[in-house]
Amino acid sequence: MADLPHVIDVTTDTFESEVLQKSLQTPVLVDFWATWCGPCKSLTPVLEKLAGEYGGAFVLAKVDVDKEQQIAAAFQIRSVPTVFLLVGGQPVDAFQGALPEGELRQFLQQHGVEPQADAVEEASAVAPLDPHEEVVRLRHAVQAEPDKDELKLDLALALLRTGAAAEAEQLLDALPANLATDDRTVRARARLGFAALLKDAPPVAVLEQAIAADEGDLKARHLLAVHHLVGGDAAAGLEQLIEMLRRDRGYADGLPKKALIDAFRIVEDEDLVGQYRRRMASLLF
Repeated sequence: MADLPHVIDVTTDTFESEVLQKSLQTPVLVDFWATWCGPCKSLTPVLEKLAGEYGGAFVLAKVDVDKEQQIAAAFQIRSVPTVFLLVGGQPVDAFQGALPEGELRQFLQQHGVEPQADAVEEASAVAPLDPHEEVVRLRHAVQAEPDKDELKLDLALALLRTGAAAEAEQLLDALPANLATDDRTVRARARLGFAALLKDAPPVAVLEQAIAADEGDLKARHLLAVHHLVGGDAAAGLEQLIEMLRRDRGYADGLPKKALIDAFRIVEDEDLVGQYRRRMASLLF
């Protein structure tokens, strides 16, 4: 646990100081879990990730209900995972089950818990989560809670980042109406359009070699950009498209500009989109 920032294991002896007293200064998220609990295995890693990412905006206190039955009884825990948020020494909210990451962020935001500014800056230097590992984690989460459609949307997005477009599309097609219009679903649909371009396309290494041999190979740059965008590296993808526009804005009936506009629809980082919109405008006007 020492290598996980802002995450602690709590016992009956330490609960007073590590949770109640700590919550007088910093919000504490108490995760009641068990080794035999399937949904816990999908929820806890996400909570730990957020605790590190938020950089001390909250503390994650983990309670093994089998070892710490006195604490579990005090909170009247009937099922796991159950998560309580304590502020000022008192529980202010709680939820049960393995919520998707997006809902966890919303839960924290509702109570004014936002990532620390310096943690946001540091996050950009942290290696991104391996998309294949994320697919495996989310498959387990969906198996544990097959009725939670939010998890299926998360799985579809993760599958897209691994190139599994067909399975992702099946999951998106099966989503209920309330999620079909979700911003993330709309972006995923747009990303599917990019993924279709990669059918029979050369792998990244081959495209990079082609560009190294001929920097004016705009077809290779376009496919490489699509690889990056579908794989989640938005900045690298947009950079290739900008370079295409710089070299030949009229290539393939104006493809560089069209591809950039389509890319802006799927990139979630508004600051990054704004930066590349300005660069596109400076090249066009």
